[in-house]
Amino acid sequence: MKQAVGRVGRRLLMILGASTLVVALLFVGANLWVLGQTHSRIEHRLPLCHGERVGIVFGTSHWTRSGVRNPYFDARMSASARLLRLGRVDHLLLSGDNRTRFYNEPITMWRDLRGRRVADSDMTLDYAGFSTFDTLSRARDVFGVEQALLVTQAWHLPRALFIADALGLEATGCAVPAPSRQVSGEWRLQAREWVARVATLGDLYLWGREPHFLGPLEPLEIAPRAWEAWLFPAAGGPAAGGPAAGEGTESERTAGE
Repeated sequence: MKQAVGRVGRRLLMILGASTLVVALLFVGANLWVLGQTHSRIEHRLPLCHGERVGIVFGTSHWTRSGVRNPYFDARMSASARLLRLGRVDHLLLSGDNRTRFYNEPITMWRDLRGRRVADSDMTLDYAGFSTFDTLSRARDVFGVEQALLVTQAWHLPRALFIADALGLEATGCAVPAPSRQVSGEWRLQAREWVARVATLGDLYLWGREPHFLGPLEPLEIAPRAWEAWLFPAAGGPAAGGPAAGEGTESERTAGE
């Protein structure tokens, strides 16, 4: 009897071990697939980032849980302002979470960039960018974006680019510079990103995830470049962004509330 129980126990352990190994291999394989599909389109030097009319800036909290300024937020804002000055992008789509009236990532980004002397006409705010998937879905379906430069941390870009590919967006990634000081808990963010990449494959290929909120088509109104305005003065029209974009449409205000 004891021998039979022992054999059953060993078999269960073998099955459990084999299952754990298979899951681990699938987990690592999924991450390597995402990384392999996207690494060649990520640039780590801002002046060399691929030029696009639109730069999509992903929102994040302005403050950390410990009550200090979030270095990842600062890095995204600094890089975005610099990309405009370098002429790598002509317009910024600031997409973030405005799930409640007390938390508004797009407005916080807009205010920070105004402090960095970015013109209102060079910014459009998206209040329903609740996730990377929502941001990119809305960029395509609400703001009419077909090509874009994605601006965020290097560890976030593979997943963002993979989602963009699945949605049919032509995108390249511009990795913002890493913080100059050691960031507490960075390993947790990167570990969470590994899990998020696997979850993204499920979102895209298994359960058909949909964005939380879309709305009517509102194509970006991008201010013409200086030489375009000089050559084609009639083509220049009102530009999106600034306080008007910050107020959003009626549908966006509802989403924000």
